[in-house]
Amino acid sequence: MTGEAVLIAAFSARSLAQSARRAGYVPLVADAFGDEDLLDAAHDVRVIDGAMRTGFRAKPLISALDALVAAAPMPPIGLVLGSGLEDKPRLVEILDRRYTLIGCNVSALRACKDPNVFFPLLDRLGIAHPETRTTPPVHSDGWLTKRIGGSGGRHIRHCSTQARAKPRRYFQRCIVGQRISMSAVIADGVALATTLDMTRQWCAPAPAHPFRYGGAVRLPWSGSAAEREMLAAVSKLAQAFELKGLVSFDFVVGDDDMPSLLELNPRPGASLDVIDDAEGSRFHAHVLGCRTGRTATFPTSADHLAKAAAILHADKGQVTLGAMAWPDWAADRGSPGTRVALGQPLATVFADGPTADAAEALARARLVELESLIYETAKV
Repeated sequence: MTGEAVLIAAFSARSLAQSARRAGYVPLVADAFGDEDLLDAAHDVRVIDGAMRTGFRAKPLISALDALVAAAPMPPIGLVLGSGLEDKPRLVEILDRRYTLIGCNVSALRACKDPNVFFPLLDRLGIAHPETRTTPPVHSDGWLTKRIGGSGGRHIRHCSTQARAKPRRYFQRCIVGQRISMSAVIADGVALATTLDMTRQWCAPAPAHPFRYGGAVRLPWSGSAAEREMLAAVSKLAQAFELKGLVSFDFVVGDDDMPSLLELNPRPGASLDVIDDAEGSRFHAHVLGCRTGRTATFPTSADHLAKAAAILHADKGQVTLGAMAWPDWAADRGSPGTRVALGQPLATVFADGPTADAAEALARARLVELESLIYETAKV
């Protein structure tokens, strides 16, 4: 139990705040939702209204963080960032000077999110990736367009014949296969075997967002050739970008059982809910890896169940949450009166199972159950 205060900023900071609390930190949180379980986990919260619609902006985010620091029981040790700032390196640089980042530096963020830097480096390191370019392909079939620094999959589109080059978008050939994410805690440019986790991810397609993030399930290690290739890529990139702390690497593994790297997220990823434990070991290792250059040893768990987490979206229509008894396997619990627009995230469900497939199947079933409960109890 550290008892140290730590700032956290993310579109949805609930999982980071819960992990920090389990690890003994005092979480001071700025996020876009202010869900009930975030309020339970954090020592203090500032909700930034409209952040999901406009993205984080400097003035309201800094105002929120300054207010958290002013009201904190002790000076925070630094700032941990989650999703929502990958496309704002200049803002991240300001935040680092003002609050001290606990995570990868701004240079790493810029390089990882610049397709003109990132993908040529992968070629030099011998790391496979889909064909990627910043100008539209001659033939658009089988190509995607992505926003630089985008997260959550909502920014990904099928490339059209009318596609044009834009400063904040790039084009990537679509590869069919399993989406596998590696999470690693990195210290001094080295990812240790004791701090590696692997998850399988899936999409929750919507008409306007065919690649919207749907969920993840933790996978056991098998020692396959694909895993060895992914681990080699993680090791090379940890050194090349001088990465620090908890970082995620997103691959797609095709029919040939060989992985291609889609992107590197130089921050804790969406899979934290399924890779963390009751002691908040991943958050604590992230802080140690960044601040001291060493990593904590994760405790060995006696629980051999696979863990899954899935996102429920408001796909049945805009809804205003009513008073309801949330199941204990549901998270990101909005308070009564919260209005959720069509297609926006409503909640998260968790599930365990003897295998990854069983855990994922149960999570998908719980999505249906929770959706019915929310819409039945919604305010008219």
